[in-house]
Amino acid sequence: MRDLGAGFRYLLKGQRWVARHGKQYGFGLLPGLITLVLYAAALVALAVWGEGFVAWATPFADDWSSPWSGLFRGFLTVVLFALGLLLSVLTFTAMTLLVGQPFYESLSEKVDRDVSPDGTAPESNLPLWRELWISGRDSLRIVVRALVWAVLLFALGFVPVLGQTVVPVIGFFVTGFFLTEELTAVALQRRGVELRERLGLLRSRKTLVWGFGTPLGLAFLVPFVAVFLMPGAVAGATLMARDLLGEETAGDGAEAPEAQDARS
Repeated sequence: MRDLGAGFRYLLKGQRWVARHGKQYGFGLLPGLITLVLYAAALVALAVWGEGFVAWATPFADDWSSPWSGLFRGFLTVVLFALGLLLSVLTFTAMTLLVGQPFYESLSEKVDRDVSPDGTAPESNLPLWRELWISGRDSLRIVVRALVWAVLLFALGFVPVLGQTVVPVIGFFVTGFFLTEELTAVALQRRGVELRERLGLLRSRKTLVWGFGTPLGLAFLVPFVAVFLMPGAVAGATLMARDLLGEETAGDGAEAPEAQDARS
């Protein structure tokens, strides 16, 4: 349980760090704003043309008597939009990090230098195109994993009682885990940590990951909040990545004693 609180504190520390570094915060907002505009346009298009798409995809319902055809297609339209909204929540972080790779890479490096005892930060020494390729490839793998969970939880949502109580809670924890993976990947990828190893690190400290990612995932459900929290989330994830790797941290980003006790 101490790790759960430590994860949440890393989230708060990241927001405090960007609040003290206004220039970095301003640059960090740009990728989220760009991604938000693209996603909003896609959801508006889905809302406008979703009903027509469902009608085109279900020609067999043309001959159904009223009101069954309308009810059936209306239900499918709602499901289609709900799936689009769920997909946007699951992929927003990955897409924002991909769009903002140079921005967040720079922000993460500055956090490392700020809290490192010797004032240095690990560098990948890879060309930008290679970093973008690795980030895009790993993000796609994570999105596929997240989609498998999304489909499973969506199906379980139709189970009476369980689907309205336990399943949503599990969904928030799953979302929090994958959000944390995407965010810590900025710092861990720069250190040469491969996806399989990153997942192993996160699974070894699940409560720390949930403490960081689950409240962030809940906050991301509020429109526009993700854009403003993303720079601080990257900063906090960098601090947490140092914890996961056992790196010494100095200053305000220092690891909480409770987290040190939990790991020892």
